[in-house]
Amino acid sequence: MAKRHDFNFEGGEILSKIAAWWLVSYKYYLEIDAEHFNWSKNLTDNSINSRKSNYERSTQYHEKWLKEVLKMNQLDKHKNSGNLSGNEIKSMARELIKKLENQ
Repeated sequence: MAKRHDFNFEGGEILSKIAAWWLVSYKYYLEIDAEHFNWSKNLTDNSINSRKSNYERSTQYHEKWLKEVLKMNQLDKHKNSGNLSGNEIKSMARELIKKLENQ
């Protein structure tokens, strides 16, 4: 099992439980593309349910976290179960930020 990364910004302890790649992928599924299912690949139901619970209780941080994702330089360091590259994660985050800022 991979070691959880601790994020040093507001709400980072919750994002550590979710994973940055998962936050972006799941939010992208909800907000942009209902056919995007990378967030659910290779995860147990328990893991998905836990991440969803943490996601739902942390909505006040999501926009800030998406902006933090854009600053992350090592998104490709650890493979994620959604098989998303760092560039893909950042591209989705940019699209989500744009949508949030236009609401």
